Amino acid sequence: MARARRNTGSARGDGREGASLDDADKAIIELLQHDGRMPYTRLAQSVQLSEAAVRQRVQRLVDDNVVQIVGVTDPLRLGFRRQAMIGIKTEGDITAVADALAGIAEADYVVYTAGSFDLLVEMVCEDDDHLLALLNDKVRCLPGVRSTETFVYLRLHKQTYEWGVR
Repeated sequence: MARARRNTGSARGDGREGASLDDADKAIIELLQHDGRMPYTRLAQSVQLSEAAVRQRVQRLVDDNVVQIVGVTDPLRLGFRRQAMIGIKTEGDITAVADALAGIAEADYVVYTAGSFDLLVEMVCEDDDHLLALLNDKVRCLPGVRSTETFVYLRLHKQTYEWGVR
């Protein structure tokens, strides 16, 4: 499944301008959001371009961090029984804290926020003991972390990557 990147490039919300996308690029993205394994031949037919042109466009979209084509997995089925969102209040250099959090393998999402927390980080863990160890040994001890609040996921109700393009 293709999904718009949320962790690098212009989609990151870091002030960089978005990639220049024409109608064909947008149509390709929407098709890949629906079926990330769609063959180039079908993509080409749908957007009325040659297969070679579609291949080049998809590669450019990947290289420019506009899309990332990945297999989206269910963590529960892979043995990761605990997911949590951690709200973090920082002091000092927020970027240094965000970089350190992004370096934690179990962190799959790190975002700057406005409001009660400076950062949110989503963790995917094997179990509650694993989450506790991460909080104690890798998150709360980071320089610049003032406080944390953990929101444990009980059940995922909806997750989608098919929001289209503008």
